[in-house]
Amino acid sequence: MESELPIRLVLVDPPSRVDYGVQYGSGAEYETRFVQQTKQGDVIFDFTLTVADNRKDGLPNFKGPFAQGPVANRFIYIDVGTYAGQKNTPWSRRMKIPLQGITWALIEQVINKPGHTLEARIPGTGKDGGPSCATIKLLGQWQVIKRSG
Repeated sequence: MESELPIRLVLVDPPSRVDYGVQYGSGAEYETRFVQQTKQGDVIFDFTLTVADNRKDGLPNFKGPFAQGPVANRFIYIDVGTYAGQKNTPWSRRMKIPLQGITWALIEQVINKPGHTLEARIPGTGKDGGPSCATIKLLGQWQVIKRSG
């Protein structure tokens, strides 16, 4: 069985005047979708992942062009600066958002509640004061929220 799982990623207060986007595809053939540049405040991405119930260990199998990495360690990339297509920026980074915290219980809550999504809040600024990069530790846990707008 496969289902479409609505996802919301919130970059909390990232550095301004930097482009951010979600990586679609992998290797040399990827593109960056939903590119945004913030002047101040949070950056929000809404999209869907395909999730299948076909893993031997019983855990969710995240699929589709937004899902990156091996089956047991899937993640989403947020492209930053030049990786998001921005010119004239010193930033060339990617954020790796792990999907391991998403359980079948959370997935079922979202799928069974129209108008809801699964949200992760992510620190937008790294220890060096620039955009976050590498594997990101979420601010809290994945949570089911009601979509606005």
